[in-house]
Amino acid sequence: MVVGVSSRALFDLEQENDIFENKGIDAFKNYQLKKEKKVLGKGSAFHLVEHLLSLNNQGGGQLVEVVIMSRNSPETGMRVMNSIKTYGLNITRMVYSGGENVAPYIKAYSVDLFLSKDINDVQAVIDSKTSAAALIMNPPESFNSKGETVRMAFDADAVLFSDKSEQVYKSEGLESFMANESENELVPLEDGPFANLLRKLSAVQKLLHKIGKKELLRLAIVTARSAPAHMRILNTLRHWGVSIDEIHFLGGLAKDEILKAYGAHIFFDDQDYHLESASKIVPSGKVPYDSKSPLYKK
Repeated sequence: MVVGVSSRALFDLEQENDIFENKGIDAFKNYQLKKEKKVLGKGSAFHLVEHLLSLNNQGGGQLVEVVIMSRNSPETGMRVMNSIKTYGLNITRMVYSGGENVAPYIKAYSVDLFLSKDINDVQAVIDSKTSAAALIMNPPESFNSKGETVRMAFDADAVLFSDKSEQVYKSEGLESFMANESENELVPLEDGPFANLLRKLSAVQKLLHKIGKKELLRLAIVTARSAPAHMRILNTLRHWGVSIDEIHFLGGLAKDEILKAYGAHIFFDDQDYHLESASKIVPSGKVPYDSKSPLYKK
């Protein structure tokens, strides 16, 4: 599995980004060169990347590769490179595009998951359907990683599955949504932007299982769905041949405390309502709608 991550998603570069936005490229460049030896703080994607890379040390070969995909120039990217070395992250592939959009390189690097704080890059990847992609939220106020196990959590509709059922809910209401899901209980949901990523993660789990280390990667679905709409998800996963370690059908309950108890290293959702609270507790990423979807708003 290949993860493409921007430098701002991996490290805390918000102060530096403010300098770039308010004072321009020259001030940003001078600041980065001056602070080149100062190690950057951990960003929202850091814990996920660190734990995913640790899977390569379990005796099953290289299961995960991480590629830095940054709009920085190679010169201003030196601070990122130095920080990677200091933290001991085994990252060998990097893209420094010198201000250009990095989305065109997603396919070339065979990226399965792209994490960035640039909405334009993320939206371009979602629209291209070449990879799962998410806009990384600011780091949580406090986060305690639970041991060495990688813990990933996903919303269902418009993330793992297509947004067609969500379109029914938003246009016709809860009653119509429930009726639609019950009537189509045995009809698999169409793929969403993270469907192929889930399949890839399931394959990684199977490889870990062969070496007796399956517990090092746990996958969870945390969805606002409830009975009877839950059956279509279960049947779809069975149709895909994918096993999930945990599923939480919350029936409208808040997701933040569930995610805290689970200890997610990353949570992906399409709804600002859920992400606003969840991102304060666990690292989180917003999955934007395809720009051709009726749910899309610029």
